[in-house]
Amino acid sequence: MSSPGIDQGAPAPPSRQTMRRVAFASFVGTAIEYYDFYIYGTAAALVFPKVFFPEQTPVIAALLSFATFGVAFFSRPVGAAIFGHFGDRIGRKRTLVATLLIMGFSTIAVGLIPPAAMIGVLAPILLVFFRFTQGFAVGGEWAGSALLSAEYAAPEKRGFYGMFTQLGVEAGLLLTNLIFLVVSTTIGEASDAFLSWGWRLPFLFSAVLVAVALYVRLNIEETPVFKKEKDSHSVSKVPLGDLFRNQPKQVLFGAGCMVGVFTFSFMGGTYLTGYASRVLEHPRWLVLLAGALGAVAMLIMTAISAAMCDKRGRRPIILLGFALAVPWSFVVMPLLDTGSPALLILGIMGTFGILGITYGPMASFIPEQFHTRYRYTGAGLAFNLAGILGGAVPPLVATALLTTYGSWAIGAMLALLVGVSLVSTYALKETQGVSIQG
Repeated sequence: MSSPGIDQGAPAPPSRQTMRRVAFASFVGTAIEYYDFYIYGTAAALVFPKVFFPEQTPVIAALLSFATFGVAFFSRPVGAAIFGHFGDRIGRKRTLVATLLIMGFSTIAVGLIPPAAMIGVLAPILLVFFRFTQGFAVGGEWAGSALLSAEYAAPEKRGFYGMFTQLGVEAGLLLTNLIFLVVSTTIGEASDAFLSWGWRLPFLFSAVLVAVALYVRLNIEETPVFKKEKDSHSVSKVPLGDLFRNQPKQVLFGAGCMVGVFTFSFMGGTYLTGYASRVLEHPRWLVLLAGALGAVAMLIMTAISAAMCDKRGRRPIILLGFALAVPWSFVVMPLLDTGSPALLILGIMGTFGILGITYGPMASFIPEQFHTRYRYTGAGLAFNLAGILGGAVPPLVATALLTTYGSWAIGAMLALLVGVSLVSTYALKETQGVSIQG
């Protein structure tokens, strides 16, 4: 891979109209896939304990529900490796179409699973299976979408255009909370109708959204960088093998860099949601409103940090976000524990706002670490391996920490995982202006 500098090996930048189309394709596809992914997390916190684990105590039911949520993080690296292989072999566009279709099917299927009261143990088994396939699909989504923007954009604007992949993730989170909020307030959050069929509507609505995203993605061209790689017959036959022969450190530190992102994202969007509803007994509408406002805070901070990283560099901004995240880790639980609705909203918004600072530059920073021949595989694995430690483990461990030591221990866990990201980010090279051709 070339050293940082002006990207003179890249093809001529596409027109502004082409870049608008690519940006929208990155945004809308990622928004829909992460809407599908996040609605499961919201349902796992608010609904699934009663629907799929009705015979268990509330604590055990919540733990089992979060366990099914965590399954997806173990299938994400599998999806990253497989979709990365095809993304590096046959192209970014076709691979992204496949991830979208698999995710859509899996999400709709979750919305159709009968409750445990009707089909017994088969219900949670089906839930785990379709959650696994959700994770498998989303494992190939983020890297492909980030590459779509990065491999089209001019070197001095890669951070800016990478923003649209990141904004898609946050739009999915916002849409999740808004739709659940509308459904729960119109049907009644404590009603039998909501627990019976109301919660299913956001899952089934995915069919409409996937159709829109599929149309958009089918109407874009393959990236110029990958086209040049293919025309020069430089495409790797075994991208995964080439990746670990040449850039294993980038995979390791790239994953470490993303751990804190996953921790704040899924603790904020899943565990803290469940904690506020189940333990603090806030009404569901308030919890969902806090989540929606948190998504807005993250959207704003992501846009600012992504735009700034083209001028200030990727690493300084990411490091700033993680540096703020360490003390915030010890603040957020005491804020929530006051029981104040206003401080609940502040706690959720602060968590997602700080997350947005670190998240904005990632769609350019992580892909820029890898050679074109295995960039899809490398970026996908770095991103999704982090999900196991940062996304799957914390909600499960947090329940045990809360029961044994109290809520302060959750803050200590958050700070520790953010510390991993601080060290890992520092170990990676600055990539502003680096050549991504070749």
